[in-house]
Amino acid sequence: MSRKEALTQFIQQIHGRPVVVKLNSGVDYRGVMACIDGYMNIALEQTEEYINGELKNKFGDSFIRGNNVLYISTQKRKGA
Repeated sequence: MSRKEALTQFIQQIHGRPVVVKLNSGVDYRGVMACIDGYMNIALEQTEEYINGELKNKFGDSFIRGNNVLYISTQKRKGA
């Protein structure tokens, strides 16, 4: 499987699931992946902002520009 195929498969798997988006600044955003485009721009729902592991803000929907993203990781559902 090529890198592109692996990335495409990962993106399909995380759609609608809880994820952690780590920014280059060190801030984490946790929420449900609503959509992602070819530039890695991300829309999250039920978003929470964490700074140094501490919850700082809660947002309904949020948009994160792809050039700020360090990585995207899956997150276990609360209570799971």
